[in-house]
Amino acid sequence: MKTVVLEVRSPEKTMANFVQSWKTGKPERSARISFATPELLWQVLSAKRWELLKVLCGAGPIAIREAARRVDRDVKAVHSDITALLNAGVLERAESGGIVFPFEAVKVEFLLEAA
Repeated sequence: MKTVVLEVRSPEKTMANFVQSWKTGKPERSARISFATPELLWQVLSAKRWELLKVLCGAGPIAIREAARRVDRDVKAVHSDITALLNAGVLERAESGGIVFPFEAVKVEFLLEAA
């Protein structure tokens, strides 16, 4: 199963992991999309956008109109949410047109620590 981990991690830690993978030639076990703060994660992954990810997960390439139909929302609003997810690197444009979420599972990971 192809899984993506959505995580909260500082840019420094993200870059350190990239450098380690580069030096060792060993990729991480799963794809990762990192956000600098929990607030940024929640800003990008609003409830409506999370609903979109649920219907796109494992669905393959899909047209924006079809995505809007599946979540029973206005095409213009769905287009706006999809644009935000594309800009964040969560979704990709499909070669055949439309968009694709190339994963079958999503794991969200972050740690809340005492100040």
